[in-house]
Amino acid sequence: MSASTTTNPFHQQKPIPGVKTILAVSSGKGGVGKSTVAVNLASALAQTWNVGLLDADIHGPSVPRMTGTLAEKPNLSVAQKLVPIRRWGMQILSIGHLVDEDSAVIWRGPMLFKALDQFFFDVAWDNLDILVIDLPPGTGDVQLTLAQKIPVTGAICVGTPQNVALADVKKSIDMWKRVGVKVLGVVENMAFFVHPDTGETLDLFPRGDLLGYLDQMKIPLLAKIPFCPQLAKLCEAGIPSPEVGSSIPPSNRQEKEPAQIFRELALKIGAALSLSTPSSTCAAD
Repeated sequence: MSASTTTNPFHQQKPIPGVKTILAVSSGKGGVGKSTVAVNLASALAQTWNVGLLDADIHGPSVPRMTGTLAEKPNLSVAQKLVPIRRWGMQILSIGHLVDEDSAVIWRGPMLFKALDQFFFDVAWDNLDILVIDLPPGTGDVQLTLAQKIPVTGAICVGTPQNVALADVKKSIDMWKRVGVKVLGVVENMAFFVHPDTGETLDLFPRGDLLGYLDQMKIPLLAKIPFCPQLAKLCEAGIPSPEVGSSIPPSNRQEKEPAQIFRELALKIGAALSLSTPSSTCAAD
C-alpha cells in the first residue's frame, strides 16, 4: 500500500468535551506507585486548577480506594452521560465506580476499547483545565488507544531508583515518543527513606543509572518522592496527601515532605502544559 493511501490512526483523534489539556501518568511496570503519584498529583493540581482524574486501568483500578470514593456510583446527566464523582476538589471516574471491587473485569480488546471510548466521550466532564489519566502499567492496548483516540497534551513516567525499573521507564518513554506524545519528565518514586528517629536519609533500592539516562535524553527529573509510611496510610484511607499537609514530624524533617513535593510537582506540570490563569470556579468538595 502506498504512503498516500495509508490511513493514519492518529487522524481519529477527537478532543474530549469539557477538557482543555490531558496529562497521561504512565509506568513501564507495575508496583512503582504510579497511581499514588497520579492521585496525589491530581489533588495538588486541584488546589490551583479545575482537575479531573480518570482511572484508565480497567483491570486493576486503584483510584476509587485512594480517593475514598469506593462506595460512590456516578449519576447520569440529562444527556445520558456519566457524571464524575466530586471529591477533594476533583472530578473522578473509574471502572471501579461501576463494578464491585472484588469482581474481575474479564474483557478482551473490543470491550476494553469500547469502555475507554465511553470514558473519553460519554462523560460529563465539567470545564476541566486538565484531565489526569492514570494508565495501567506497560505499553499495551490502553496506551495505544489513548494516543489514537484523544490529543494527549503530555505524559509523565513513574519509576523507582534501581536499573530493573529504569529498563521499563525507557520503554515507556520510547512508546510516547513513537506515538508523538511529549514526555514532560520522570518522577522517581520511593527514591529514599527518611528515618523517623534520626532523620537520616537511606536508599531502599540500589541506585541505578536513571539520572545519566535522563541527562542523555534531555528529559527532566520532575520529582523524587520518598518512601513514606504515612503517605501509604493516607492512600489506604483514601486521603490525598496535599489535603493534609505534613506527613513527617517537623523535628525530624530533613527532606521535603510528600505533600510539598506534590505541590511543587503540580506547579512544574502546570508550567510545562502552559495552563492558563487558575479558574475562579475551582473549589474543594
